[in-house]
Amino acid sequence: MSELGPIRIGVLRLTDSAPVIVAHELGFFADEGIDVVLSVEPSWANIADKLVYGALEGASIVPPLAIAVSLGLRGPRQKLIIPCVLSLGGNVVTLAKPLADEIKTARRPGDTLLAGLATRLRSLNERPRFAVVHEYSTHNLLLRYWLATSGLVAGHDFEIVVTPPERTLEALTPGRILGFCAGAPWGEIAARAGVGGRIATTYDIWRRAPEKALALRADWAEARIAASHGLLRGLYRAARFCDAPKNSAYVAALLGRRIYLNADPHAILSSLPGALDGEAVSVFHHHAATFPWLSHAFWMHAQMARWGLVDAAGSSREAVAAIYRPDIYRAALAPAGALIPEADIKPEGGHERGWEVPASPAPIAMESDLFCDGAVF
Repeated sequence: MSELGPIRIGVLRLTDSAPVIVAHELGFFADEGIDVVLSVEPSWANIADKLVYGALEGASIVPPLAIAVSLGLRGPRQKLIIPCVLSLGGNVVTLAKPLADEIKTARRPGDTLLAGLATRLRSLNERPRFAVVHEYSTHNLLLRYWLATSGLVAGHDFEIVVTPPERTLEALTPGRILGFCAGAPWGEIAARAGVGGRIATTYDIWRRAPEKALALRADWAEARIAASHGLLRGLYRAARFCDAPKNSAYVAALLGRRIYLNADPHAILSSLPGALDGEAVSVFHHHAATFPWLSHAFWMHAQMARWGLVDAAGSSREAVAAIYRPDIYRAALAPAGALIPEADIKPEGGHERGWEVPASPAPIAMESDLFCDGAVF
């Protein structure tokens, strides 16, 4: 056991908890001389509360929630840092199956599924309800962004409610919600149960969008620099392992255990690298997936301000930049030979095809990062 005592890391029952679980189970953390204890939580609210009150040292988290906790937007303020990202993509927008089937069947040549959905929603007598996993989540921001490109505005054309990921199926079945946006494997599980149908993925909204990140309590990380660096090195090894298609069956079986996702490994496998539907999978290592880009943080902050989730006048880009810590990433991983981007910011949404980002000791191959509306941030 580490002389520093156990490091408590929170996760939810989601596919993109894979790097944390793999690093723990395969001994990557132990190789760094740190003792990590995983805490599987029922909701993002639990994760946030335990970080605030010191019951967790860190967690796999949706970055807007880390921003909200650090800025004191949801109760007591606790300064958090994000020294690395855990995944890109992996979210699915799922509708109740009859509606999903209707939209897919009725779509006219050249129309998008979003156009069909917008037309159908405007025909409803009641304002429809969509679930997201937390108010301060990437899911909320991405769903709002996607629907807004068709002129649909939350609070006017539809309502958004909060439902923990593993309870989305429970809410969809009796019709309490019309659909939901959540991470894998819950969209696939709804489809396999015959109650939900996929209408879009993260890839349809923002290709290779950032998803989960590692958040650490800033006071703990500042006092335990060596342990923080060890966490990042263990997670980096795990990210490379999880991104290799040859390991996906093993990762799915591991995640499916009762103590973790407690879900069908086949459903989990559909969202891991190597799956036939590449647009629905999580990315853990390729395309500089683990790097904490400040441009990602700025985009999320801008969207939070757009939808009234943060007072733009009361929170600066500097405050948000203090949460994302590419300097810690570099200090931890450059000595380990990782490819390290030269800049902290990159243009978001400006690449239709593959491109390269300058990095040391060699450039990093990147994929398209287009937004659904063609915007560049």
